[in-house]
Amino acid sequence: MKLMELGELKAFYIDHLFDTLVPFWMEEGIDWEKGGFFTCFSNDCERLVSTNKYVWSQGRFLWMLSRLAYEFGGYSDRYSRKAYLDAATCGAVFLKDRALLGNGHAAWALNREGKPIAVDRLGNVVEGGELERGITADIFLIYGMGEYARAADKREFFDFALALFKSVDERFRTNTYRWVPQAVPQGYRSHALSMIMLETAQELAAIAAYFKDPAEKQLLAISQSSAETTVRYFLNEDEQRLFEFVKESGAAAFDELLASTVNPGHSLEDAWFMLHWAMRSKDQTILDAGLKVVRWMTEIGVANEEGGIPQFIHKDGGKPRGVVLPIHEGSPVVTEIKENWYNRLWWVHSEALYALLLSYELSGDDGYLDLYWPLHEYVFSTFPNPNKEKGEWIQIRDQWGRPEDKVVALPVKDPYHITRAFMHVIKSLERVLGKRR
Repeated sequence: MKLMELGELKAFYIDHLFDTLVPFWMEEGIDWEKGGFFTCFSNDCERLVSTNKYVWSQGRFLWMLSRLAYEFGGYSDRYSRKAYLDAATCGAVFLKDRALLGNGHAAWALNREGKPIAVDRLGNVVEGGELERGITADIFLIYGMGEYARAADKREFFDFALALFKSVDERFRTNTYRWVPQAVPQGYRSHALSMIMLETAQELAAIAAYFKDPAEKQLLAISQSSAETTVRYFLNEDEQRLFEFVKESGAAAFDELLASTVNPGHSLEDAWFMLHWAMRSKDQTILDAGLKVVRWMTEIGVANEEGGIPQFIHKDGGKPRGVVLPIHEGSPVVTEIKENWYNRLWWVHSEALYALLLSYELSGDDGYLDLYWPLHEYVFSTFPNPNKEKGEWIQIRDQWGRPEDKVVALPVKDPYHITRAFMHVIKSLERVLGKRR
């Protein structure tokens, strides 16, 4: 395997992001006629299977375009900053006008025209069903609208995002929220809550700082509290793992499926959330925790014969195993672990690549590069689409790297994880290379 120099690696990521991934979404994903974005493509990118618009994915698409406009307008001759911003505006205006229900919470899904619709897990319309299904739709709407506000320099979109964030924070504090697609199991704490609040709050804090809004202080406090919650409850030094679920009582329950299963993708994603926070806050404890998690979860993730990182793993390696309590039997999260644990997913590997390179940047430890290079080879020999005209990855694979046409979380093809990770990779490599001059 040829190991690229870091300058070559930066050029590789710029080329892959701007000449392979972004064009698919700029050409296929913008609904210029009705507003918003198309994301319900088949895994092979060959067909648009639905024009429904999931607010979760719409917000993430909006974030991608807005960050491209804000920081990457000069990286490619193919699209200008204005082109990214025009596409982002097509989504931001649509979502501002249509994404919220009468109670001020985000709808789960909209039809092409922007009318809230009820859908099941596979995307089938359910007449008379619930329009508000999970708070994650609100969170990713905040994420996208905040980023757009800064890119477009439009304060009203920040005000929209901040008001919705306050609503989300209140629902979390009063335990009046719903978590979809995988509800928090009864009797457990879920790592996903502190994880998502850390990233949402610290990103929105940066937008608040841009607009010189005093809400920045409270957003920074929530960021710190969220990072500390993850370290306190979910990071286990003895096991050298970050756990997705822990008992509310604090008792160990490694004989149970839920308590003994780890989610490497979530762990690695949150690890770099923590590292971003440590870069800002100068919190050495959080920095050390993030670096440990990246090493622990990558090492266990790649410890298999087939290659790549499974979606779920037992804490000691291999297929998840353990007792399922009657109250959890048949629940979405247990079903997901049992049926899809082996999948090699695009988002898991995107997060791992960035987490490893950022850890190298912040620590100077070549051990992270030693973990990075074999994973790089696996990822770029497995996920890119052989149809070069499409470009966007075939995102869902089995343990042998073969494409699988299935629903993961939402019936969408999401541009967010890969593009976000690669944007961050480029900036990290620029900082590393800048230090060497």
